[in-house]
Amino acid sequence: MQIEVKIRGLMVDPHSGTPVVILKDVHSDMLLPIWVGAYEANAIALEIEKVAPQRPMTHDLIRNLITEMGIQVERVVVTELRDSTFYAVIEMRNMEGETLFIDARPSDAIALALRADCPIFVNDEVFRASNRKSEEEETEETAESGDEEWPDVIGEVGDLPM
Repeated sequence: MQIEVKIRGLMVDPHSGTPVVILKDVHSDMLLPIWVGAYEANAIALEIEKVAPQRPMTHDLIRNLITEMGIQVERVVVTELRDSTFYAVIEMRNMEGETLFIDARPSDAIALALRADCPIFVNDEVFRASNRKSEEEETEETAESGDEEWPDVIGEVGDLPM
């Protein structure tokens, strides 16, 4: 089963300094953090804030190419969590109505989804795998470093617009 999500926040992991995109299930309080690169985080942030660069960025270029070829981005899906790495696909439909699935990093897929104004989904198994991994890491970290927690940067803010 696939769960529709929205971007709930974009923050920096206080332990590693790596950007994290927080995805939230639209029908529950389940959250999925995905660590992303700085460039991809910037591309996501620019689109969330509706900042238009003077020249097309890479994700804008990809959207423009797809559109000019008569292809529509239907949705993106975070499909798998394997060895601490997330996987995703971009689901598109060509002019003949054929569905195309393109392998992508979740960060790139999310950046494109924002530009194409299409929904983002996560396979429910990814949520389960992420929760299992988080619980294991929490147990290890608590034993090593005490009770240090992430700052609450999400707060009471509603879902970010897509």
